[in-house]
Amino acid sequence: IIYIAIEIVIAMILIPWETLPTEMTNDYKLRTVLSGSRMFISATGTAIVFAVLAILKHMQNPNAYLITGIIWTIIFVVAIFVSYRNTWERPLTPEFIKELESRPQLTMSEMVRKMVSDYCSTFKNKAFRQHLCIYLLSFTGKDFYSTMLPTFIICCIQGSQQDWPWTLQALSAFGILSTLAAAKLMISHGPKFLYALSYTTILITMVGYVLVWALHISNPFLVLAIISVFYQLARGILEFTPWNVFPFVPDIDHMMTRGDRAGIYAAVMTFFRKSTGAVASWIAGILLAEIGFNSKTMLDAITTPSTIQTGIAIIFFVGPVVLIALALILSRSFKLNRQTHEILKNEISRLEQGGSKKDVSPEARLVTEELTGHPYETLWPDKRSL
Repeated sequence: IIYIAIEIVIAMILIPWETLPTEMTNDYKLRTVLSGSRMFISATGTAIVFAVLAILKHMQNPNAYLITGIIWTIIFVVAIFVSYRNTWERPLTPEFIKELESRPQLTMSEMVRKMVSDYCSTFKNKAFRQHLCIYLLSFTGKDFYSTMLPTFIICCIQGSQQDWPWTLQALSAFGILSTLAAAKLMISHGPKFLYALSYTTILITMVGYVLVWALHISNPFLVLAIISVFYQLARGILEFTPWNVFPFVPDIDHMMTRGDRAGIYAAVMTFFRKSTGAVASWIAGILLAEIGFNSKTMLDAITTPSTIQTGIAIIFFVGPVVLIALALILSRSFKLNRQTHEILKNEISRLEQGGSKKDVSPEARLVTEELTGHPYETLWPDKRSL
């Protein structure tokens, strides 16, 4: 009951929070700075979590998870308060308030039907479909890595030190550095470059992890630490990029519907992320059971049979590699970047000022059709979508 209550409250916080860069500015560079700042803080938080756990595990503290939970709860509450006091929303114009008040009152069943219809309508947005697939594949691949890393390290590398996995995860502090670099690269090179850089690096590091096991490296921890540094640098970019792309997606929808629906897009992303968040753990658990792994295996990791070691290594490698490779392939055709967003924004501004759709430039027509996935004639409808 407590877990469900927390999930509901967090969803109520996440959905409006994710729309803030869109609400606070229309400028590509400023939105990138805002999103980069929040992802920098997120990367710092991730590093703190694993660092505290690694220290407490190393000290063999029986209350390691409880203490970490208390620390994180305090940080969480402070972060929400700071965000609440220092952010703003797009000002409500008299015209928009009048429109809101004129909307018909819906019954509960009508509201549910409209909500489902609104959620489904987001998939008409081509750029959003691509973005969501890239996001879910890459983040689920990252989840698979995090789920399987302790099992792989302890059972395959035979790290008798139970704090090894947490120590390696604590190297996520390096993700802070890559997040700072990614903010600059997002402006100068765009998301496609960041996707390629991050995913390619992760694929190489996954090969490195398996080679440490296969080659029986004599000093595995040092080598694993070096590999993990590169993985965490890439992970920082992996987490940074989708949430820096997201603030620009509602502008594409605005071209399609003339509505302001950033919250609906944030809700869809949050819903699917929560739905897939446990998929990696669930699939990993099923695959581990199929190769004969059970709870006793971790307790006696030194004597893990070679067949189970091989199975664990294959699961640890194949899961993230397949998902990240698919994300890399999809990212190659992703068109939303600083240049295309600027063209889109200028076209929206022209139409808002009374410009005719007949006067669209060939470049604006091409870009808007590529981003939306619809013929230009069907865009910017006469009536705003509610």
